Amino acid sequence: MKKIFQFLGLALLLFLIYFGYITYPKLDLISGFSAKSMASGHFIDSRSQEMIEQGDNDIPKINWATNKIDENGKFATSTVYGLKERKAIYREGLGVTLINDDFDITKPYKVPKRTKLINNLPFPYGNNEPKDTLFSNIDYAKLEKAVANVFDKKGVKKNRTRAVLVIYKDKIIAEKYDTGFNKDSKILGWSMTKSVTATLFGILQKQGKLDINKPAPVTEWAKDERAKITLANLLNMNSGLEWEEDYTKICDATLMLFATEDMSQSQLVKPAQFKPNTHWNYSSGTTNLLSGILRKQFKTHQEYLDFWYAALIDKIGMNSMIVETDMAGNYAGSSYGWATTRDWAKFGLLYLHKGNWNGTPLFDEKWMQFVTTPTPTSNGKYGGQFWLNVAGKYPSAPKNMFYCSGYQGQKIFILPSQDMVIVRMGLTDDNQFDFNGFLKGILGSLKE
Repeated sequence: MKKIFQFLGLALLLFLIYFGYITYPKLDLISGFSAKSMASGHFIDSRSQEMIEQGDNDIPKINWATNKIDENGKFATSTVYGLKERKAIYREGLGVTLINDDFDITKPYKVPKRTKLINNLPFPYGNNEPKDTLFSNIDYAKLEKAVANVFDKKGVKKNRTRAVLVIYKDKIIAEKYDTGFNKDSKILGWSMTKSVTATLFGILQKQGKLDINKPAPVTEWAKDERAKITLANLLNMNSGLEWEEDYTKICDATLMLFATEDMSQSQLVKPAQFKPNTHWNYSSGTTNLLSGILRKQFKTHQEYLDFWYAALIDKIGMNSMIVETDMAGNYAGSSYGWATTRDWAKFGLLYLHKGNWNGTPLFDEKWMQFVTTPTPTSNGKYGGQFWLNVAGKYPSAPKNMFYCSGYQGQKIFILPSQDMVIVRMGLTDDNQFDFNGFLKGILGSLKE
C-alpha cells in the first residue's frame, strides 16, 4: 500500500511539474483566445454561448476555458480552472478587443464613419436579393451535389463547413449554409483579412500616395540593415525579419494576438535574420506592421479608421464587415475581419474584375500583377498577401487561381479562367478538409 501511495505521489508531482512548466504559461493565451472568441461571436454575430463553445472554441486546450458573457457590460470573461482570467470588450464600430488590466475602459474612443450602399441593384453591386439566373453550361445537379457533399449530417463533426457560395459571371449559382447560419451571419475570416489589408496599399498606390517598391517608412529601421526592407518585401512576406508563427504553442504570433497592446509593434522590433527577398516566412506580425504603417499615412487616427471603409469595404458594399482593433486602436489587419459570406464573395469579385467595381477602378493592373506574381522565395505558393496555385497545390484547379486563406479553412477562391468566385467558411483546413475534391466537384459542373 505504501508503494502505491508513493507511486501516486510521484505521479502527482510529475503532473504538477508538467503543468507548471509546460501548461501554466499557456493559460493566459487559452483564456485570452476563449474570451475574445466568445465576445466576438456573441456581440458581432449574436451567437449563443453554447454555440460558440461547441463550434468556435471546440479546439484542444481552448475548450478547457470557463466563459461568462455580460450582456449589459458587453464583454466576456474566461478562465482556465479558475486561473488567468481574461476579458474582451465589445465597442460598437470597433468590434471586440481583448484587454489587459491596464486598459482604461472609460476612456473615449473614435469609431470609423460608415456609409451604407443604397441603390436598387441586386447582389453583388447592390444589397438587394440576387436575380435568379440559369446558365445552360452548368450542370446544376452536379453542382448541388458537390456543395452538399462538404456539409456534415446532423451530429457529425467532420467537414464542419458553415457556408459555401459559388458565383459565376457575377451571379450566385450555389449557396448553402449549415444549421445556425444564413446569408446574414457574420463569420470571422481570420487571415483572409490580410488580403483586405494589402488591398489598401494597392489603393493608395493607385492614388499616387505611396510606392510599394520603396523602403518601408519605419523610422526605427533607418540606421540598421532593416532600412533596405521595402513595402513590397513586407507584402510578399520575404522581409527577412525574425518571426515564429505556430499556433500550437507560445510564439510571436500567439503573444501578439492574445497578449499585446499594440500589435503593429510585434514585428517592427524583430531583428533581421536574412537579407530581404531571400527567405519567405509567413508572418501575421508583418501584416499588423503594415496596418501600423497605414496608420502613419494619415494625419489623424480618425482618417485612418475611416479610410479602410470609405476606400474599400463600404465602397464595394461589404456593409456587414467589421475589422476589429487592438488596444492601441490599430486594425488587427492580420486576422480580425468579420463579414457575411456574400460580402466576403464581393471582395473576391473585386479581384476577379481586376480592381474594377461596377465601373469604378479601385486599384490598377500593376497591383493585380504584383499580388498574383509568386514571391521568389515562396516556391510558387504566395504572392502579395494572397495565396497562389501556380505550383499546383490544388491540382484539379487551374494554376492561375489565387485565393485568400484563413485559419480553419476560410477561403475565397478566385478563378479568372472560369469567371468564378468560390467561398467556403468553416472549422477545418487542408489537413482535414478535401479542398481539392471540393474544387474539382464544383468545376466539374461546368460543361465543356
